[in-house]
Amino acid sequence: MQPLIVAIDGPAGVGKSTVSRLVARELNIPQIDTGAMYRAIGLAATRAGIAFDDEPALAGLAAKSQIEFIPGEKPHTILDGEDVTTLIRTPEISMAASHVSAIPSVRRVLVKLQQAMGRRTGGVLEGRDIGTKVFPETPHKFFLTARPEVRAQRRFRELMAKGQAVDFDKVLADTVQRDTQDSTRADSPLTYDDSYKVIDTSDLTIPEVVARIVSSI
Repeated sequence: MQPLIVAIDGPAGVGKSTVSRLVARELNIPQIDTGAMYRAIGLAATRAGIAFDDEPALAGLAAKSQIEFIPGEKPHTILDGEDVTTLIRTPEISMAASHVSAIPSVRRVLVKLQQAMGRRTGGVLEGRDIGTKVFPETPHKFFLTARPEVRAQRRFRELMAKGQAVDFDKVLADTVQRDTQDSTRADSPLTYDDSYKVIDTSDLTIPEVVARIVSSI
């Protein structure tokens, strides 16, 4: 019997991470947070002072970095033995993740790791190309979307709750910029096809989105 793989794709700020965690809990399978992987590499690159257009250096960094997940009520991301769960959720690292995820050789390294994890244990994976590139064979593909201003408002509230001084217009501009970067990159752009079930989350609660996915599976 093949492990159950659920692919949840969509743009930044649409709620993929929260939905994925809750769907995984409902189905009793692991959550494999692919976005956190790219964020971790973005953090590592920022710390090392590696330019985001230095593909060889970024690929080498991805290949030697050790990324692990610790499950729990709030899953933790471990980078080379350090808990970076909070550090990778800043606006700066969000943008860094978008840059490094556009590097083909970095994607190849992390996709292999994601595929190995999924084929070993099954899991819920979220990102921008899970159903198109990482696990195109899974029948369980969902594309979450929402209006840009709704996604920016969600992100704004999240950052404010963390005590970060942020400007809504800047958050909205970052959201639109990241959408453009993710959808126009040459390697594995943000997209979907008719094998996906599309869910507009603009006017839905998180539990409603989770229920739709679980009932579909």
